[in-house]
Amino acid sequence: MMNPNIETFIGCDCGYEEADMVLYGAPFDSTTSFRPGARFGPSAMRHESFGLETWSPYQDADLTDCAVFDSGDMELCFGSSETALKDIEERAEEIFTDGKFPLLLGGEHLVTLGAVRAAVRRYPELHIIHFDAHADLRDDYLGAKLSHACVLRRCHDLLGDGRIHQFCIRSGDREEFRFAKEHTELHPFGFDGLKETVTALREKNVPVYFTIDLDCLDPSIFPGTGTPEPEASASPGF
Repeated sequence: MMNPNIETFIGCDCGYEEADMVLYGAPFDSTTSFRPGARFGPSAMRHESFGLETWSPYQDADLTDCAVFDSGDMELCFGSSETALKDIEERAEEIFTDGKFPLLLGGEHLVTLGAVRAAVRRYPELHIIHFDAHADLRDDYLGAKLSHACVLRRCHDLLGDGRIHQFCIRSGDREEFRFAKEHTELHPFGFDGLKETVTALREKNVPVYFTIDLDCLDPSIFPGTGTPEPEASASPGF
């Protein structure tokens, strides 16, 4: 019997009902300010995943032991950031409502705001752990408050002080770093303090949203990112 060619992330092929985790792509990059193309990220990650093994010798774990449903990429409005964010929020809310764990693939970093809106409504004590080269704390960028350069500032609007933990930040304007010093837990240039942060949040038993912008890696390792920044430090070391 022939089946339709539907490309999922490798090993993520269980049905929705039995899934514990739901992977979904948000192919959106309409506010990207340097090199566009992040909209192709989710499909590229799926395609390239077939060059990997499902088993990790580092973790002694196999992806096929996890129940993951890949729901594919959303069809998002490129002409309206708010419309795109609303659709992402609704998808995340549906996944939460069904008792499953959402895993979002971007896309530019602004897409995170849609998922965080759904998460903080369900988990009011939410914290964010943020890996990025950029602070993303501008109040606006070229007059736009919904921009990849503002996404963590908009998340702060929802969460308030002391609940955003930022690592590897090495780029931003003076006002962003001033804001971070007063309102977020900023760990610039690397991952110092990460294990202590994870331990403290675990002891508090608070929900955590983890967001990673791959430009936290040095561009010699990850050159294709939209806004590369030099001088990345070592890996988190988990």
